[in-house]
Amino acid sequence: MQKRQIKKGIYWLGAIDWERRLFDSLIPLPDGTTYNAYLVEGSEKTALMDTADPPMSGVLIAQLADVARVDYIVSHHAEQDHSGSIAMVLKRFPDAKVVVTEKAKGMLMDLLKIPEEAIVTVEDGETLSLGDKTLQFVQTPWVHWPETMVTYLKEDKILFSCDFFGSHIATTDLFVTDQGRVYEAAKRYFAEIMMPFRSAIEKDLKKLEVYDIQMIAPSHGQIYDQPGWILEAYRGWVTGAPRNLVVIPYVSMHGSTREMVTHLAAVLIEKGVRVELFPLPVTDIGKLAMALVDAATIVVGTPTVLAGPHPLAAYATFLANALRPRVKLLSIIGSYGWGGKTVETLAGMIPNLKAEVLGPVLCKGIPSETDFEALDRLAGTIAEKHKGNNFK
Repeated sequence: MQKRQIKKGIYWLGAIDWERRLFDSLIPLPDGTTYNAYLVEGSEKTALMDTADPPMSGVLIAQLADVARVDYIVSHHAEQDHSGSIAMVLKRFPDAKVVVTEKAKGMLMDLLKIPEEAIVTVEDGETLSLGDKTLQFVQTPWVHWPETMVTYLKEDKILFSCDFFGSHIATTDLFVTDQGRVYEAAKRYFAEIMMPFRSAIEKDLKKLEVYDIQMIAPSHGQIYDQPGWILEAYRGWVTGAPRNLVVIPYVSMHGSTREMVTHLAAVLIEKGVRVELFPLPVTDIGKLAMALVDAATIVVGTPTVLAGPHPLAAYATFLANALRPRVKLLSIIGSYGWGGKTVETLAGMIPNLKAEVLGPVLCKGIPSETDFEALDRLAGTIAEKHKGNNFK
């Protein structure tokens, strides 16, 4: 695919990756992704905003074939899917300078072996003139690495947002055409890589409020030519209160834990609480991460395996601790055959979650009437606390 014009003197470049289904050997990509770069041609200078993932570098270089000069390569983020083709671009344009934050300089040298003499650093708020177009650099640390920045193109009121507001969707659409689809993909993207840094992102969102942003061009996904809704969505994900939602990731070996999960979910629903179940052997962890953005409560369901939690339950607990959702309540339910330390093990895996831990409900073998009554009490406690906190 050739470069595509966004506005006069501004072009989309990059690659559409229809086949990729896993990012960082961890994050599912059910819809593939794009690696977006942008070319900004001023009356005096030309800047390339980011590059592409190394396997797609040939696509980017081909798109630059008819470009006479690139004076600047703006690296918003040192990760390979953004900056991995910088070395290839420098071979094509050896006089170009790589524009980065001070923190990014060392990272590009260490991770991608970019020569120091090719790099220039910019301060927060610094501007760079291309003649009739002006780039202003805004540092946005922890979106989602410490060195990240975004660029505001003053004259055209475009924000080149790096990972901010991104979404993993492989499509030929240049601009957002299906807001519902992009909303879900952007929420997944936020949940999987941004949620742990919510407090930093809140500060970064406030920094952007002073800019008249009429278009957002992210490094993954489609361009927002009506950016108001995605800005509002991010504000909700970052600063909004948890919802009246219980998320139950669970695994069951012989049916006992599944029976407990089903009973608890039914009672919660009767009490007006929304519930989402995630059977871990078949769960898309991206969907689980999305649910954690809104959840007020997490209940992990697990059988006991070799005196501890099932490995999939331990993985889900580890994931929740790493993502740091704003949950308020936690609990554990499950079954065992002869004993173990399931509760102690899982409880030790959640130091990042500042939530109230409710008493677990564990049964020996098949759940009894007494066990179901304990689940009823747990459901009642959760419902009362959700109501008391006015979770919607």
